[in-house]
Amino acid sequence: MLRVSFQGERGAYSEAAALSFFGKKIKTVPLPTFADIIEQTENGKTDYAILPIENSLEGSVGESHDLLYSTRLYAVGETYFRIRHCLIGLGPLEKIDTVYSHPQALGQCRKFIQKHHMKTVPAYDTAGSVQIIKNLNKKNIACIASKMASEIYGVLVVKDRIEDNSNNYTRFLILSKEKTKETGRDKTSIIFSVKHEAGALFRVIEKFHDYKINLTKIESRPTKNTPWEYNFYVDFEGHEKNSKISEMLKKIKKETLFLRILGSYPSAELS
Repeated sequence: MLRVSFQGERGAYSEAAALSFFGKKIKTVPLPTFADIIEQTENGKTDYAILPIENSLEGSVGESHDLLYSTRLYAVGETYFRIRHCLIGLGPLEKIDTVYSHPQALGQCRKFIQKHHMKTVPAYDTAGSVQIIKNLNKKNIACIASKMASEIYGVLVVKDRIEDNSNNYTRFLILSKEKTKETGRDKTSIIFSVKHEAGALFRVIEKFHDYKINLTKIESRPTKNTPWEYNFYVDFEGHEKNSKISEMLKKIKKETLFLRILGSYPSAELS
């Protein structure tokens, strides 16, 4: 049976995304941090790790991108998971004045929280916040998590679908120690850095234009070693083993200080 590590408690959106991607016949392994799930897969204790990369409303998950820079794992898959937030608690809506959840979930329900004048308390995980409020056992305290988490911990849903926007998706990467083969509908993710000089980034981006390769994402993240220097995270269509992509990457490497191919994987579509 495949073992998949995810960050959070049982009922976390990462677990639900893993079940959606792999199917029900897997063993999901909950762990406290993103670093833990990476380490478990690197050490062979799990076969895959599932890592949230970005949300359609709140943007990128910075910690995940930073871990991609240093991990020895490869990206072998991606999935877009629809996020449906529930207000979960022990009391009626009119009595709730405090809400716990992960900062991303709190941000995705900002309008609802402001409308009901609730105080927010950040938690390390959405599903974990259900356990917190269950232990506190107060009718004025609630949390934001999934319906699955509500069922697991036996705390009722006060109100369903409280996210600000129904088009609320989180993109997850599936990470493994083994690379994938070309399928013909692939996407590749890379990280690189360039010299701090005029035209350095342009010379890299120009190669995608020259080879007529479609960029699907580009994002910068600060390096941890030098202030005001950045690593660039890029997704584009095609597989690294494709001859045209391979040739382009060799030319890009000559223009960079550092280049790492995170992996190539079948491109997912919004369900």
